[in-house]
Amino acid sequence: MCKTLRVRWTITPRTAPQPWIACSGCGSLRAFRSSGKIRLNANGRKLDAWLIYKCLICERTWNRPIFERRNIRDIDPMILGALQSNDPDWIRSETFNLDAPRRKSQRVDEFAEVDIAKEIRHETTGWTSLEIELMAPFPTNIRLDRLLAGELKISRSRLLALHDQGVCRTEPDRADIMRRRIRNGTLVMIDLAMEAEREPYWKALATGAPL
Repeated sequence: MCKTLRVRWTITPRTAPQPWIACSGCGSLRAFRSSGKIRLNANGRKLDAWLIYKCLICERTWNRPIFERRNIRDIDPMILGALQSNDPDWIRSETFNLDAPRRKSQRVDEFAEVDIAKEIRHETTGWTSLEIELMAPFPTNIRLDRLLAGELKISRSRLLALHDQGVCRTEPDRADIMRRRIRNGTLVMIDLAMEAEREPYWKALATGAPL
């Protein structure tokens, strides 16, 4: 029976996407970042909602529409409450909604720097394989091969060779997955039966424990 060390990595981008907008203060295209604030405007039973951005250079504001002229009764009560309270978790999630800024700007900068929280989900004595569950609650601009190579301290060429040989497998299983952005729920399975340093080296890298 295959004995597996199962871990979960939760990957969180450090910086939200930044759209480039024609800044009236600078007189040219500039990158804008979210201020973390919502602006609401009610007109009878209709409501407008915007996420406020600020120019990185002059801090001139830009209101990115969340919705406009929406009947209040058609708004999910949880969303309405989040908007009215400037809920920071909901706003952070909305800053990673790439469809909205892409409709309003000529360019959107994304960033590859991430924080990774690692936790053990299941461990058996004498484990010989490693399973990594990737949780990415927000869109993340980092390729799977770069993430794994960096965290497991192996070269990307070796990682791709292991994938080609079937030693490293993924779900979903697709030939180009290593060169694609990581996706929430992706599983990476690595057969380490031939690796003498499973304990403590591979375990430390997989779980974030000190070497």
